[in-house]
Amino acid sequence: MGDITINSAVRANLQTLQSTAQLMAQTQNRLATGLKVSSALDNPQSYFTAAGLNARATDLGALQDSMSLGVQTLKAADEGIKSIQKLVNQARSVANQALQAKATATTLSETAGTSNLSAAAASARTFTIQVGDNSAVSVTLDAANYATAASAAAAIKAKIDAEDIEGLTVSVTGGNLSFSLAGGEDLTIAGAAATTLGFDGTSDNGETLAEARSTYATDYNNLRTQIDQLATDASFNGINLLNGDSLLVKFNEDGSSNLNIEGVSFNATGLGIAETTFADIDADIALLDGATKTLRTQASTFGANLSVVQNRQDFTKNMINVLEGGAGALTLADTNVEAANLLALQTRQSLAQTSLSLANQAEQAVLQLIR
Repeated sequence: MGDITINSAVRANLQTLQSTAQLMAQTQNRLATGLKVSSALDNPQSYFTAAGLNARATDLGALQDSMSLGVQTLKAADEGIKSIQKLVNQARSVANQALQAKATATTLSETAGTSNLSAAAASARTFTIQVGDNSAVSVTLDAANYATAASAAAAIKAKIDAEDIEGLTVSVTGGNLSFSLAGGEDLTIAGAAATTLGFDGTSDNGETLAEARSTYATDYNNLRTQIDQLATDASFNGINLLNGDSLLVKFNEDGSSNLNIEGVSFNATGLGIAETTFADIDADIALLDGATKTLRTQASTFGANLSVVQNRQDFTKNMINVLEGGAGALTLADTNVEAANLLALQTRQSLAQTSLSLANQAEQAVLQLIR
């Protein structure tokens, strides 16, 4: 090329065409990639600054995923608390039903016989009354001739009433003795005098208060087991805030900004709900009230934690948008501007080609003279 001589006009047009072609290539690349800075060669400062902003946006994006898992873990714990509260409410309902249960009285009917016990020894005139598992009470009749069933029944009633056995009522109709035990315990009447006068017997047809409440106690204890199982199942992604696990949610890249959420043990034992026989229902209901208060307090705590995590999640999302927007401002091309530039360059190229043709016409005129 150095051996070829061209005039200054042609050379100027040639340089213009080369410059225009280079600018067109650059503009076409920006339109194709959407970037005005696609490598460090284009603009080192903008390129590396944008790379740093995009890198932080990527790191925050990973943290945002972690925060999303934290939100779901807290929601799982909240759902667990709601379900446990329903079980506690059911247990309270069972306790109230047990509170209304009544014992069924034990009854025993016997007919007294006649016998002359005037000269009988004390042992022959003695009988026992046993209520449930309590110690038997000894009762001794007077030495007398019980010539009629009515007189025998009246004497037996008088002696039993004198012992003042709690819950036992004795009534007499002629020679008939009717025993009623309000507590529903088993009633046993035995001994020499009872055998002689024929009013001995055993009755277990009643139902004690404990027996009346036993079915409710079984239902209550089954609900307690369900609380244990539900607390164990309230986990998300391997973390169970109701079973003693803790959750650390990081809010920035180095973890210096974080929230440590302490887990709780909300099984029946952790809530203070003990197995029961309903011997003291008021105490059991008090334990349920305490469990309800504990559940509500912890639900409020988890709710506050959830609000914090969601707030930081929104903040992180907005920060990612800011970082990516900043990086884009440094590297993204304005396609409208680049399209206009390309159109101008195409026009310039066309004009330069026309000018080059005109510049060559002078040399062509010399060629015509030579011919």
